[in-house]
Amino acid sequence: MFGLFKNKKKETIQKYLKEGAQLLDVRTASEFNGGHIEGSKNIPVQVIDQQMNALDKEKPLIVYCAMGGRSNIAAGKLKANGYKVVNAGGIGSMRKYLKS
Repeated sequence: MFGLFKNKKKETIQKYLKEGAQLLDVRTASEFNGGHIEGSKNIPVQVIDQQMNALDKEKPLIVYCAMGGRSNIAAGKLKANGYKVVNAGGIGSMRKYLKS
């Protein structure tokens, strides 16, 4: 059953990428500066409420963090504010989704 959700997420991420998705890294600035996915915007989950206006509501968002917990929180807040979002989970998973 878990594989079905993983495949659905992968399909959604690939669809969003084709639609010109924004990549959003919600880790801290120091984590982001230590390495991130090229083209990602960094808005730490702690300030997502105050800074989500910097994101384009017309483009889908792919959100990631270190392990998936913070991106889940950020994705929920963004969805509640009308953004089209998928939570990719951790940065390792995000890298795998980009390779496929």
